[in-house]
Amino acid sequence: MSGHTVPADFSEHMLDLDEDEDLEVFTKNTSLPDGSPLPNSPSSMVNQYRLEDDDEGKEDANTKDIFVTVDHPESQVTAIETFILYRVVTRTTRSDFDSSEYEVRRRYQDFVWLRSKLEEKHPTLIVHPLPEKFVMKGMVERFNDDFIETRRRALHRFLNKISEHPILSYSQHFQVFLTAQDLAPHRKQGPGFLSRMGETVRAVANSVRGLRSRPEEFAVMQEYVDDFSNKMCCMDKVSQRIVKEQREYVDDLKQYSPTYARWGELEEELTEPLKGVASCVVQCSKEAEEHIQHLSEVLVPALHEYVLCAETLKAVMRRRDNIQAEFEAKNEALLTRKAEQEALQEEVDVLADRMEQANNSLKGDWVRWQHSMKTDLRSAFISAAEKNVEYYEKCLAVWESFLVSQRAEASGGQEDVA
Repeated sequence: MSGHTVPADFSEHMLDLDEDEDLEVFTKNTSLPDGSPLPNSPSSMVNQYRLEDDDEGKEDANTKDIFVTVDHPESQVTAIETFILYRVVTRTTRSDFDSSEYEVRRRYQDFVWLRSKLEEKHPTLIVHPLPEKFVMKGMVERFNDDFIETRRRALHRFLNKISEHPILSYSQHFQVFLTAQDLAPHRKQGPGFLSRMGETVRAVANSVRGLRSRPEEFAVMQEYVDDFSNKMCCMDKVSQRIVKEQREYVDDLKQYSPTYARWGELEEELTEPLKGVASCVVQCSKEAEEHIQHLSEVLVPALHEYVLCAETLKAVMRRRDNIQAEFEAKNEALLTRKAEQEALQEEVDVLADRMEQANNSLKGDWVRWQHSMKTDLRSAFISAAEKNVEYYEKCLAVWESFLVSQRAEASGGQEDVA
């Protein structure tokens, strides 16, 4: 980053954990698969850290007045296409809803429509991203169970992010999406093709023209977004690579265990120890599979989601810049075209108001988004860390139990000899 001074609310760490306030010590209750207590190693970590519930999160849950659930995906096959319909259930206490509960069916394109309408109406608010339309990395088929469930969870998070937003949750389009049984009439409404083309051309012209000078706070914000995007992309790639390598490691363990079992069949004196080793390897492979599953379902999706969030932030910053560029262009024209001063002044005033509103809305939403991002990533990292410790604890205990049994047998054998 350049020499800009980063404000305190931007420069603090993404995961700011205070051990004195946010963490408490507890003892994990673990056991082996057969139900027997898990032996503790002298070097093992008996005390673990658990993140306390965020008081602010509890307050939000108590004051929340709209709850949305995305579930029950169903495949729909027509002569033209195949797609998935998701059930969207809404429960609310808001007075602007005619009922307290709604149930509708929506496909992916309906979610795309909602997000485009929200961005169109609120260009400088941070609208949470949708999962990609096409097959995500690591998925083999577009409509297999893993892909559908991954997308369902992402769509569920998208709607809940909108429902928690202080402005977007009151959007008319959001209410229509949650309540209308048929979205087709609503999707047909909106600006025509020529109008949309005009907006696109105007945005391109503003981006080519560029800005005279971006305000300091938004220059710092842009640098933060670029840096955040680079870091999240790197973490996303590395985490996916780790999961891939861990899966290969588990495959190797599954081939490794039978080798000891077959070896034990050939060595009578070593049968029990070798069977014990084989059992330990099997148990470790099971724990590793559970560990990989947890990473795949918690950490990897969270990181990838915020890769998409970074692209959303860049788009919001571009739209804010376009508004400023248009304001600067009109203001410059106002100074040179005296004959049209009155008309241009009106446009300049309107754009000045729009720029002020855009700045205020983005600054306000920026703080809200940062809090949400920190909460999401902190939860994912803490969960992954706890699972890592649990995984290695279990593996260590299994091997130590095996060593204890072997040493006991060795001691018994020496006494028999004596």
